[in-house]
Amino acid sequence: MAQRTYGGISADERRAQRRVALLDAALEIIGTDGLAKLTVSGLCAQAGLNERYYYESFESRDAVLTALIDGIAEELAGAIVTALRAAPPDTRGKAHAAITAGIHLLTDDPRKAKVALVAGMATPELRARTNHTVRVFARLVAAEGIDFYGVADPPDPLIDFRATYLVGGLVQTMTAWLQDDLPLTRDELIEHTTDVFVLLGEDLARRLT
Repeated sequence: MAQRTYGGISADERRAQRRVALLDAALEIIGTDGLAKLTVSGLCAQAGLNERYYYESFESRDAVLTALIDGIAEELAGAIVTALRAAPPDTRGKAHAAITAGIHLLTDDPRKAKVALVAGMATPELRARTNHTVRVFARLVAAEGIDFYGVADPPDPLIDFRATYLVGGLVQTMTAWLQDDLPLTRDELIEHTTDVFVLLGEDLARRLT
């Protein structure tokens, strides 16, 4: 049966718009007032929607947070891949471009960093999701390293170890920096992170070639 449309917008499109509005509202609430303020009533009030529309898209607060974290991760991956394509063809140029893109995306809108790095550790389920996301980005780092240096076919387990170490370490470092536990400017954070990625990447390349 054909969908009913209102103003040229189908029911599925309206449902998708309401879901986006709820996620935007969740980002604003968490980023401005903190995770404790994320309630169904507060979320719907911020989005300007009736509560029944919340349950149309989400079954729990964790489902909202998971969708929000996944969306930010997709943005992050897109920004990094785009930066890598335009980066200079040397080790430091590529590392610096990717790290700059990632850190800028999370800190140009600090709400995103708060969701990705702080709210993502709020429950066991969200921690598991965050760990999965770290593994996804570690695989991206490993793949870029394999392609750039032309090493390890099939991949050496040491590549996976170092990629996971780098991404996991960066997550912890970013969390500490956001909490003002590291007295660095954003530019300094980017430069020092680039130093570590280049150092471990080039050392590994020497070991494997």
